[in-house]
Amino acid sequence: MLYRVALVLAALAQPPAPGPQVPQVHTPDVHFAATPQPVVDAMLKLAHVTPADVVYDLGSGDGRIVILAAQKYGARGVGIEIVHQLVERSRLIAKEGEVDDRVTFIEGDLFTADISQATVVTVWLTASVNARLEPKLRRELKPGTRIVAHQFPIGDWPPEQTQHVDGEDIFLWTVPPR
Repeated sequence: MLYRVALVLAALAQPPAPGPQVPQVHTPDVHFAATPQPVVDAMLKLAHVTPADVVYDLGSGDGRIVILAAQKYGARGVGIEIVHQLVERSRLIAKEGEVDDRVTFIEGDLFTADISQATVVTVWLTASVNARLEPKLRRELKPGTRIVAHQFPIGDWPPEQTQHVDGEDIFLWTVPPR
């Protein structure tokens, strides 16, 4: 298990391989920056991820959050990412990490994707994108779903908890009963 995690972390440290450019249907609202590994660990721990969870990462980049959720916690995961090359890279890393049977990467827009099956949602977007995302989260997620955001809160929704990890903030919310 630790060998697989180390293998995946080594793969994540490599820059994306150059490849053919695939035209984007949409321009990303946020450009990819890898979430630091201590922050990933803290986000999953703050969300109390278990094998019963389905972790959705909105703007999943290289897939590290859902891959680690599957490897370390036994959860299933779904990454939603608009950039084709990052989706392909995530799928390759999941296969190398032997969790491709538990994680799925969807190339698409997080604002139109169905997130209703999530029990945990993670995001590292921007303050303005998080604010735009808030109504979708409140509307589509089941009560009890945990949401963890890195760096930026979600609109005017006050977080239940805030933690500081390696100089960065992470925030936790739980979707309330309707």
